[in-house]
Amino acid sequence: MARHETVTPEPSLRERKRARTRRALIDAAAELFERQGYDETTVAEIAAAAEIGTRTFFGYFAGKEDILFPDSDARARSTIAAITDRDPAEGPVDVLLRALDSIAESDSDMVSPMANVRMRLFHTVPAVRGKALQVQLAAQREIARELHTAFPDELDRVTAAALAGGLTGAVSGALDALMDENDTEGTDADQLRARLRQATELALRPWRQAAGQ
Repeated sequence: MARHETVTPEPSLRERKRARTRRALIDAAAELFERQGYDETTVAEIAAAAEIGTRTFFGYFAGKEDILFPDSDARARSTIAAITDRDPAEGPVDVLLRALDSIAESDSDMVSPMANVRMRLFHTVPAVRGKALQVQLAAQREIARELHTAFPDELDRVTAAALAGGLTGAVSGALDALMDENDTEGTDADQLRARLRQATELALRPWRQAAGQ
């Protein structure tokens, strides 16, 4: 299927209000997790800091751990959309790198204050580490299935899974290293995205070379 452009309609007033509330919850959670710790922060405190009720919180997130990964599903969907709408001339690595570029342009979560908090908690809170691995594995499986369907002559189920794992592993590893740098807070978001892209392209280069791309 050839890649095609889609026109996204302007969000309604209600959608904009929901987006603002969702953003307020994420920012409040990041600040509270940073200031008083993950285990010490309750859903009620996050809701209060965002000036909404606790019941309303659950209309946005299933629980405290889910607010740490607010855009993971959207990133997986964007990657799958890139595979589905690929240009016939694109190979598997080309499609994945294009998806990463598209996500980096529209998704600020990967280089947000929450990203820094999330990475620190990943290393210190077992529950967060378990949730992060669960989220990554779910996305990896979805992407692998779509890759195998899109490129059946180039990728069997095993190689599609390995390539999907190469993408998710490269992104998470690069982000871990970037967030661990002492000068991260002073680095422009565009620079972080560029370095993430460069690192991921390097990690996937052997796949491109093996395919003769």
